[in-house]
This record gives sequence, structure tokens and C-alpha cells, in this order.
Amino acid sequence: MATFTTSEVAEHAGVNVQTIRYYERRGLLPEPPRRPSGYRNYSQDDITRIRFIKRAQEIGFTLAEIQDMLSLRADPEAAAEMKQRSEAKIQEIDEKIRDLEQVKRRLEELANICSGHGPAHECAIWRALED
Repeated sequence: MATFTTSEVAEHAGVNVQTIRYYERRGLLPEPPRRPSGYRNYSQDDITRIRFIKRAQEIGFTLAEIQDMLSLRADPEAAAEMKQRSEAKIQEIDEKIRDLEQVKRRLEELANICSGHGPAHECAIWRALED
């Protein structure tokens, strides 16, 4: 079975060494055994796990949510739970999009009332934010 150093794992997983250490501190990645020299000894499974964590982060899951999902890995009935978590994340993202669209509309309204000339304290945006 192939083993990897921390820097090799970082390269294969597409992360930096500090990310690996952080995942270990957070309990997302078990601390690997050490070689007699003291270097950490990672496996292909560790690389796969790190890739899972990064991809889950990229689609919006928090590290706490990912840690929960990782605990489901060995559960033969966990697919339904993974689907439910994904659907809940979609709903959360939809809510964030609605909130951001509302913020965008308000900013557009403010930008439209501003002439763009004169001192900041006389700007309609400034006055709207003070009221």
C-alpha cells in the first residue's frame, strides 16, 4: 500500500499543507501514523477524504456539516440522509439568493438616487443610510 508525506498529499489533493493540519485539528482527518523519522504517513484514503472535504466546501457545506456527513460514510443506509442534507442545503442557498437579490435591489435604488457629484455627506445614498 502506497504511503504519502504531507506535501505529497497536499499536491495530490490540491490543497496546501496548512489545510491538512487544520483538518486534523478539526477532527475531519484522523492524525496519521508516523514513520520512525517522525514524518506523517498518509494513505490514498486520506487523499480521497481531503478531496471530499474540499468539494463539499465548494458546493456550500460548512466544515461542521461535512464532519457530520463523514460520520455517515460507514452507514449502509445513509444515502437518504445525504440526499436530505443536500436538499436542505439547496433550500438554504435559495434563501441566501433571495436575500442577496433584495440587497441588490436596495443598492440599485440607492445608486439611482445619487447624482455622483458633490461631497459624500450630501449624497442621497449617505442620507438614506443615516435615516
